[in-house]
Amino acid sequence: MTDTTATKMAEQHLVAQIRQATAKANRNNVTRTQAYLAFYLEHQEIHWALLAHLVSRNGGWNMTDLKGEWLPLIMDAQAIEPFFWFLERCNWLIFHDAYPQLLLYAEMKRTGTDLTKLLVPLGVSVFMQSYWKEFLASKDSANITHALIVNEQQYIEQRVVQKPFTLNRIFASFAFVAQSALSMNQVLIPYKAYPTDRRLSLIGLNVHHFPDVKNRIQVGKTLYQQLFGDRFRFEKILSYCSRIPHTGSRADYWPHLFTPHHAPSTREDEYQLRLDGHELLEGSPKIYSPRLQDAWADYGHDPADGVDWFRDEKWHKVVKEPASLPSIDSDSYVRSLQWIEYGVKLVSAIT
Repeated sequence: MTDTTATKMAEQHLVAQIRQATAKANRNNVTRTQAYLAFYLEHQEIHWALLAHLVSRNGGWNMTDLKGEWLPLIMDAQAIEPFFWFLERCNWLIFHDAYPQLLLYAEMKRTGTDLTKLLVPLGVSVFMQSYWKEFLASKDSANITHALIVNEQQYIEQRVVQKPFTLNRIFASFAFVAQSALSMNQVLIPYKAYPTDRRLSLIGLNVHHFPDVKNRIQVGKTLYQQLFGDRFRFEKILSYCSRIPHTGSRADYWPHLFTPHHAPSTREDEYQLRLDGHELLEGSPKIYSPRLQDAWADYGHDPADGVDWFRDEKWHKVVKEPASLPSIDSDSYVRSLQWIEYGVKLVSAIT
């Protein structure tokens, strides 16, 4: 066996190992979220992994909302399954594309070898090759993070977002419009601002115009700035991620308002208001927010279809563009919850 043949076989074996490890960790939202965090803790120069962990937490909360206290009261039962498919498919696809890149980087770091040519057999866009090569030399965490944000949003663009089913059954639905109007499409980053605080603080943003890929890229970049832009806050966020395992329930960050244990109200009951600012009205039960394992079974996915998205050099310029969308905090999140609750009460009263 020649050295060239042996090298090629070793590379094929590595690609197979990476695919196998990715498939194992891509079982559901909880396993993905844990895998992102575990990778970041071992390779903290890859900022994107921690950002993906937090965004994936939010994905899980959005999935369990579909079986929680509020959404079943304002959504048609037949709409809930397609919404879950949409959230799960995006979550699954991004992990399917990005996690092999992370594992390949870990091998390059371990061996000191440039293996970026293996991105192609792993199904990764050629767009990413130059960024990983550059990162091996520069260790510019921000640049590789921005490139991954652009790549992953483009990866789901043709495979989910622009699919006729998504455009017609998700984005054109009353439920999607209502969620946007009630500011239910939010990404939250929890942290304990001070050791004496009884409750976690929140920073994040409202997500509008999700079908617009450039807007989703702006969202990712803004969240990255929120996460790493303030060193004091970053340490508190990382502490939260490390201390509180992701279950999919919103009780993971605000157990004073949410619980994974109470049964949801039936559709026949008129909803009674429970929120009084940051507190519950006296005697009111907490808001039901189930754990992922109690809300959804593991979902079997079709293979990732589509072709390489990269066709236009302009996207390299997009990587460099700054982003700064308006932030939300704990107070604005509470106001959003109250608007949601009013909407739930109104709909439950007339249905």
